[in-house]
Amino acid sequence: MSTMPPVAMSIFDAIGNTPVIKLNHIVPDGSADVYIKLEFFNPTGCYKDRMALSMIEQAEKRGDLQPGMTVVEATGGSTGSSLAFVCAQKGYNFEVVCSNAFSVEKLRSITALGAKLDIVHSPTGKVTADLMPSMMQRAKEVGDQEGYYYTNQFQNQDALIGYEGIGHELVIQFPNGIDAFCGAIGTAGMAMGVGRVFRSKMPATKIVILEPASAPHITKGQTGPHSVEGIAVVSRPTHLDETLYDEARAIEEDKARAMCRLLAKKEGLLVGTSTGINVVAALELAKELGAGKTVVTVAVDTGLKYLNGNLFQE
Repeated sequence: MSTMPPVAMSIFDAIGNTPVIKLNHIVPDGSADVYIKLEFFNPTGCYKDRMALSMIEQAEKRGDLQPGMTVVEATGGSTGSSLAFVCAQKGYNFEVVCSNAFSVEKLRSITALGAKLDIVHSPTGKVTADLMPSMMQRAKEVGDQEGYYYTNQFQNQDALIGYEGIGHELVIQFPNGIDAFCGAIGTAGMAMGVGRVFRSKMPATKIVILEPASAPHITKGQTGPHSVEGIAVVSRPTHLDETLYDEARAIEEDKARAMCRLLAKKEGLLVGTSTGINVVAALELAKELGAGKTVVTVAVDTGLKYLNGNLFQE
């Protein structure tokens, strides 16, 4: 019988300590066991709650962020929701630079949490090479004003502190070790935060970072548009540290989207496209490693954020 968690005195206490489940129906025979950490159990349904809290609290500790100031960030949506929730709890105003290229559900959740939304229009409705840089430039211009604090998730090392929590939890959840861990990169914060923990606690774990095949910055040094929310098309991520991963792979977006539908129908998991990328790669690694090994990846967020689009349409 499971033990009920204690009553939390703050919603921040609900961040982290997320469960891990084994995939039982889509892993081919003869493959390694594949596990997925369900980060949609965080308050806004995404692992970015972890880094939103760490960025705000570290800024408070340094005195960079003080009562009465306004927080600003450029985001594809999930970071916006996470920071909006943290700022709402702490009493800060929050301004989000976002785009119509991202899901309506994400944009609505940001404003529902009390944030001000500034939209940078994408003519194609896709994430293009110049979209995120233009969003970041606008956020920086606002953040440079007196009374504002620009969290700057793409360069802020405080983000990794929050993501390290995933690594620490996995070390506890897998006392016998993990043979391979994979995760898609946007800012690269999650993969690098986990990588920092694994390099010291489980150095034998193979760490594989992932990106959309249509925008293979790391694997081929090329750019291109894609529709995988949460993975920004930018130049090489500032957080990326070659000592903290072993391999980079490019995953076809069509395979990732099909995987999201398969996970829903076979495993009962509603997840977004970046999670689809994670699971496609995890299954590849499981086949390569073979039976008796352990592969772990992450369910980045909930598929409930994508029901307004065509992700779950055949």
